[in-house]
Amino acid sequence: AVVSTQSTGDHEGKELPGNRGYKYFGAAKDLPGVRELFEEEPPKPPRKTRADLMKDIDAYYYGYLDDDDGVLIKLEEEVEKKARHMAVEAWKLKKETGELDKELEEEERLEREEEEKRLRELKEKKDGEETEETESTTSALTPLEVPSQKDIEIELLRKKKMELLLKYASEDLQRTSMNAKTLMGRNLNF
Repeated sequence: AVVSTQSTGDHEGKELPGNRGYKYFGAAKDLPGVRELFEEEPPKPPRKTRADLMKDIDAYYYGYLDDDDGVLIKLEEEVEKKARHMAVEAWKLKKETGELDKELEEEERLEREEEEKRLRELKEKKDGEETEETESTTSALTPLEVPSQKDIEIELLRKKKMELLLKYASEDLQRTSMNAKTLMGRNLNF
């Protein structure tokens, strides 16, 4: 029995959430369809924003303050002692078996090769600089030929002709033109 709250003043009725103005009284509240309407779903937890997620991140999160308590330092010292002890034992074993001498000879050989390579590169670089110096002094002594305005115009015209020929002429026509110029003994530059 659905009754409008405007017509009755009884405050015992239940009102549906989101449905203003109607209340259910007595056994009407326990009807199967109505009962589900009154069962509220638990509210979803609010979604965390980026700011909420980032507010708990500090130096501890990134591990910057792990050394402050001294525990990590003690653990590292123990591991370092074990590693050092194992390295010394391996070195002693290699020394007894003669492998250490072979390794030292190999290292010395590699170092000599590296040094020789470095010296060769320095020598080549120095020779290259001397060659450049002689070329620059030679070119500085010879006067450069400066083209005249007419020479520049002829060269620009030749380049424009070549571009147009490449753009509009077929390959066969270009070959024929080249052959004709060769037979006539003309300059191959267009």
